[in-house]
Amino acid sequence: MKRFVTLMLVLCFCLGAATAMAADGSLDRVKKAGKLVIGLDDAFPPMGYRDDNNKIVGFDVDAAEEVGKRLGIAIEWQPTAWDGVILSLNAKKFDCIWNGMTITEERAKKVAFSKPYIMDGQIATVRIDQTDLKSFDQLGGKKVGVQKGSPALEAAKVLPKAAGEIREYDTNPKAFLDLEAGRLDSVVVDNVTGRFYMAKRPGKFRALSGYITKEAFGIAFRMEDVALRAAIQKAIDAMIADGTMGKISRKWFGEDVTDPSKW
Repeated sequence: MKRFVTLMLVLCFCLGAATAMAADGSLDRVKKAGKLVIGLDDAFPPMGYRDDNNKIVGFDVDAAEEVGKRLGIAIEWQPTAWDGVILSLNAKKFDCIWNGMTITEERAKKVAFSKPYIMDGQIATVRIDQTDLKSFDQLGGKKVGVQKGSPALEAAKVLPKAAGEIREYDTNPKAFLDLEAGRLDSVVVDNVTGRFYMAKRPGKFRALSGYITKEAFGIAFRMEDVALRAAIQKAIDAMIADGTMGKISRKWFGEDVTDPSKW
């Protein structure tokens, strides 16, 4: 946790210092082109993915489109292989990466991040009627389900009080089916994935308070594109303040996961 907080402070300091710097031409370049080209993995629901009509949709898509409107520019999506996405950004194949990218110290050496706009990580979910469970630290001795090979497995192993049993499933939906049927007491799952699934089945499940692990999402820019990063950050800050980000979040997650006070 200390490492995470330190990283966030460094990032915010760098962002503030960058904003004070003279314009570098990156914003003018994008405005002159009339479009912001964004790199993404188009198979990452609910952040960015293709719907049944092959249209790219998702939380990040809606948020970026709103930023585009506020800046007076179009948004163009550039699907790319995720394992080479930073190399592609720095090769100037697009202007930024906006696709649920986790802020890490290693990545921050290669790109300049926005402030976190969503807190991701592993959370614990239960049935809506399990009113006795309030927080994941109450899962000691309980039956917990996770997706096989996912970060949720490691998170389940480091619960404050050891689970009585950890069951692995091929997919998260299979784990949720067992939770609904009462064969599990909880499912540990990635925050955005879990909330997206729960929003599709309202009234069935809820998330326990707190994050077992935390991973902040940020928008990645080339180091030199200071003016562009500052302009997009300003638009996002305004969207958080006026409730627009919360509205988009409720559409995709059933609640506002963009409110820093809840992180």
